[in-house]
Amino acid sequence: MSVPGPYQAATGPSSAPSAPPSYEETVAVNSYYPTPPAPMPGPSTGLVTGPDGKGMNSPSYFTQAAPIPNNNPITVQTVYVQHPVSFLDRPVQMCCPSCNKMIVSQLSYNAGALTWLSCGSLCLLGCVAGCCFIPFCVDALQDVHHYCPNCRALLGTYKRL
Repeated sequence: MSVPGPYQAATGPSSAPSAPPSYEETVAVNSYYPTPPAPMPGPSTGLVTGPDGKGMNSPSYFTQAAPIPNNNPITVQTVYVQHPVSFLDRPVQMCCPSCNKMIVSQLSYNAGALTWLSCGSLCLLGCVAGCCFIPFCVDALQDVHHYCPNCRALLGTYKRL
């Protein structure tokens, strides 16, 4: 009495394939190309014969559409970022905030606190005959105003005292 075991071959038709799969089927070469249908008689169908003799569709190339020109002009605004300007008793090169041009400031001297203190001190020392007004003629004792040479805007002031 023999009972068929798991290692004995079953009698009857075999369900195993007769040949192993081909190399292309195993590796899936050209699997992204669909298998073309059989060629039909008539005009050319666009099929290209591959290196293995099988027919395949030629790759389609897509072109990018040309950009549509925009009739709206693009306005560009230049923004100058500058460090805080320290105004002293000499001209300063800077961008004028009023007319947005690079300029070198013009100087104007005006009587300030140091001028009046110097005049009062000279008056107390006895220079009353007109010598006490000398500080009004000396630029080193007066306040300095910086102006733009293009638009005449006041840019800043340097106070002596």
